[in-house]
Amino acid sequence: MSLADTSSTFNKTPYLRRSALIGLALAVVLIVALAAGLRFGMLLLVGLGFGIVLEGFRFGFAGPWRALILRRDVTGVLAQLLAIGIVAVVAIPLLSSQDGVLVGAHAPIGWAMLGGAFVFGIAMQVVLGCGSGTLVNAGSGNPVGLLALPFFAIGSFAGAFHLIWWTDLGTLQPLVLSGATGLGVTLALLAALALVLLLIAAPGSRKLPARLWLAACAIALLAIGNLVIAGQPWGVVYGLGLWAAKGAVALGADLSGSAFWMADANALRLGQSIFTDVTSLTNIGIIGGAAIVAVWRVGGLSARLPRLPARAWLAVIAAGFLMGYSSRLAFGCNVGAFFSGISTGSLHGWAWFVMAFLGAMIGVRLRPALGLEPKP
Repeated sequence: MSLADTSSTFNKTPYLRRSALIGLALAVVLIVALAAGLRFGMLLLVGLGFGIVLEGFRFGFAGPWRALILRRDVTGVLAQLLAIGIVAVVAIPLLSSQDGVLVGAHAPIGWAMLGGAFVFGIAMQVVLGCGSGTLVNAGSGNPVGLLALPFFAIGSFAGAFHLIWWTDLGTLQPLVLSGATGLGVTLALLAALALVLLLIAAPGSRKLPARLWLAACAIALLAIGNLVIAGQPWGVVYGLGLWAAKGAVALGADLSGSAFWMADANALRLGQSIFTDVTSLTNIGIIGGAAIVAVWRVGGLSARLPRLPARAWLAVIAAGFLMGYSSRLAFGCNVGAFFSGISTGSLHGWAWFVMAFLGAMIGVRLRPALGLEPKP
């Protein structure tokens, strides 16, 4: 049998293809565990879980926000709030009892943080993908996601390079809701927001479908696992910036002028393998998990190149860079700031949500003007 015949048989046999996918994924996890340590292999496995759930259940952030803005479909955002609430029930008490062992996604509120969240909200709707969404889109073979991802990484690196200058414009100390009281306030705020959404929901969009119930619970369990294994909450932005920083160093760039990249912990990571960086591992896992689902479904990454005008592709590049840059200033994206921030009691997560949602309201209306979708 020729190589072409073997390939054809493989593609036409779902059982063989899917068995090979599972075997390959587990082999990579095992290799990482043996080379870097069990903890890092487990984190890659968690990342694969994130990617499989996000792509397999169509659970995301940018799309549901768009649905809420344009159609008053609240189901996707309600699922996000449910997942955040489940994580909060475990994470906030755990952080209070394991102070110094586990850390939350706690960050200060300041001008740069607020402005960064607003810009991120605009940009993520332009590419129709947040931090995790861009990883998922790239992993599943979406051409827009594939183009946006490297510029997201470059933007994250650049934002980190300039971060200290921006934060010097003025920030507050991190404000954290901790202990039983903090958990009660967080759950009350989530419930209040859910009630508002239900009141404004379009008819027929108040009931959460089973798919989203399952996805919210699965994402919450994976996020809790990430917190326990990594010692920190689920994040995206830092890992992407680190990849670009490593690339810059490999090309001969001098990062000594950046207080961020020369900080002891970050300088150490620049010299280490990305397979020992917890955020990089889950990011890689998300890409891989999304790819597994895409190949599982249709036998390959078969997304077609959309017929878009040149200005649309330029907009994707610019938006990708701005997402990376602005999310670094905002101390995270929908995952690191909104999801992980709120679920670990950080008030900056709530401030991030307000500003990013305001930006998203602008971003959804920019897409037709940029040629990314037909004008209404």
